[in-house]
Amino acid sequence: MTPPAPEVAPPAAANHAPTASAVAPTTLEGLCGWLVEQEGSDLHLRAGAPPMVRVHGVLQRLGESPWDRETVDAMVMETLTRSGRALDPTGPMPFERDAGLTLPGIGRFRVHAYRERGSWAEVLRFIPEDIPPWDSLRLPRSMRDWAAVKDGIIVVSGPTGSGKSTTLAALVDLVNATRPCHILIVEDPLEFVHHDRQASISQREVPTDTPDFASALRAGMREDPDVIVVGEVRDAETLRTSLRAAETGHLVLVSVHARSVGDTIHRMLDLVPEAEQRQVRNVLADTIRGVVSQRLVAAKSGGGRRLVCEVAQATGRLREVIRDPDSETTISDVLAEGEFHGMQTMQAHAVTLALAGDIYVSDAEGVVPSASDLHVALRKAGMTQEQLSSSRAQ
Repeated sequence: MTPPAPEVAPPAAANHAPTASAVAPTTLEGLCGWLVEQEGSDLHLRAGAPPMVRVHGVLQRLGESPWDRETVDAMVMETLTRSGRALDPTGPMPFERDAGLTLPGIGRFRVHAYRERGSWAEVLRFIPEDIPPWDSLRLPRSMRDWAAVKDGIIVVSGPTGSGKSTTLAALVDLVNATRPCHILIVEDPLEFVHHDRQASISQREVPTDTPDFASALRAGMREDPDVIVVGEVRDAETLRTSLRAAETGHLVLVSVHARSVGDTIHRMLDLVPEAEQRQVRNVLADTIRGVVSQRLVAAKSGGGRRLVCEVAQATGRLREVIRDPDSETTISDVLAEGEFHGMQTMQAHAVTLALAGDIYVSDAEGVVPSASDLHVALRKAGMTQEQLSSSRAQ
């Protein structure tokens, strides 16, 4: 089957509608090129559905005619082969596979291929060639100081598609620009490509350069690193090794899938058996230097998306709450009372952005713990009921 030329279906949010493509996406280059031209983030291919793209957070179809299994399977096999992760026809069939793909003249993509109802599907995420400058991300100023930290652990968290990789890359780039040091990066797959500035940077890809994160971290201790970057902490051994590195004088930057700072700490602790959690609490409390948990929402004007985040800094009070599971004080309490130390809650940042007209209140409601508390905070900050009602995405 030859995939049809696309007709862009009406998106859910009209203010984010992409323009028509001049390149028929019947090839891998055509599809990925269209995605980049429209400033999209993700391309979805699945049997029984037309190709879909995510542009400014909105998932949209390219045409209405579904692609058949043979077409999608062939595209997935081409993607994996060109990324150097071709399947072995004589070996067992994997259920999923990650890879990094570079298309000359178009860009670099993170690839995740997976089995779905007996056939292949894949999602390709575009990775910009240039690492965004730190200031362009509009992250809290207090986070900039993290680039000068010499040891301990810094955590970047958020759900899938929240910009964790971009924040980590920008922080690494800031260290690279300001410190002569050795930075060891371990990712699955490699995303942003870093070039030496003041720092010497080694980038290792799982499983191309090393079998897994834990193995890379154990070996990394013999590679004289000053800074270690872990693309994702997803198991107990990776967490243990990361904390061990943080304890022994290294700065460790990691990402975790979590929706808040409090959830981040709990997710990390839940990776280890209950009998081990007290020890991990103590080590984490001693080594924590900062946590940012972030989300992306549609910008109110100008297209694109804005980052909304909450930030924890390593104060004595935060360490006490991490160490004591029975503490009456919550991590949210620490953040709310820690503005002097550069902390902020997700709600406080959402209120600031909504009052400035950067985001819609309706989008802010989706990232805070309580929409009603958000409304109260906005009213206290001076937003009228009429403004509150009118600040909703169309």
